[in-house]
Formats: sequence, C-alpha cells, structure tokens
Amino acid sequence: MLMFTVCVTFLGRFYQSLKDNDVEFTPASIEKELLKSCKEAKGKENRLCYYVGATSDAATKIINEVSKPMSHHIPVEKICEKLKKKDSQICELKYDKQIDLSTADLRKLRVKELRRILDDWGETCKGCAEKSDFIRRIHELMPKYAPRAAGARSDL
Repeated sequence: MLMFTVCVTFLGRFYQSLKDNDVEFTPASIEKELLKSCKEAKGKENRLCYYVGATSDAATKIINEVSKPMSHHIPVEKICEKLKKKDSQICELKYDKQIDLSTADLRKLRVKELRRILDDWGETCKGCAEKSDFIRRIHELMPKYAPRAAGARSDL
C-alpha cells in the first residue's frame, strides 16, 4: 500500500471540497478557503497548515505556493513536491497508524495511544490519572465515535 503523506491527502480533499462547493479558482478565494479548512484541521493536518502559513501562529507564509498552482488545477502531488523544496518537513508529515478499535486490546496500548484516540475524536479525559480512566472514557465514547467497533467488541 502506498503511504500517502498528509500533504497529498489533505490538499487532495481540500481541492475536492473546492470543486464540490463551486469555489472560484482564483488564488485569493482558494487562500480564503484554505484558511477556513485549516481552522478545522487537527493533528498532522494542522501541522501542515502551520508549515504553509495557513494558521494564525505560523512563522512562514508560503500559502501562495498552494493557492496559485491550485488555481491552475495543478495536481496536488506536484504542489506537494514543490512545497518539499521550500520546506522538507512538509513531506515528512505522515498519518499515525490507525488503531483498529474493533480488535485492539486497549489495556495493551500506551496511555499516549489512548490519549491520541480521544484527541482524534476531539475529546479529552478530564481528571484521568490512571490508564484505566482513559480506557473507561474510550469505552464511554466508542458508541458515539466508532459505533461499528463498539458493536464488534464483546468486552464493552
């Protein structure tokens, strides 16, 4: 399986959303939409937005390196290749391996991994001190965020 970088996946989804929403393909309107998309982005995708300068705290502004070629419908793979020349970190961003919640033994995961599951869901575990607290919180939220996995588990 080809490992897609965050850049290709995120920009590919972004390009599709521009087409789906009939956004005018001008650098200015693409930039505006990218800033909006980046407000919603979490984790590695947020990091990508930071690298291209589409977050409020970004140090560099190379957002036009995305909006300009995209306005000419240049493939996202090519855009990401160009971005690599500007900042090699962009292409090093890879998605974390997804944990299969229907089969994973939560007790064998690290607290960091349990926390990441909650982060991916946009949830926190207030007052969690023990690993068992995180596991309990994931079990509580699983029917909401991963209903198929919750249905497949017999230990819930």
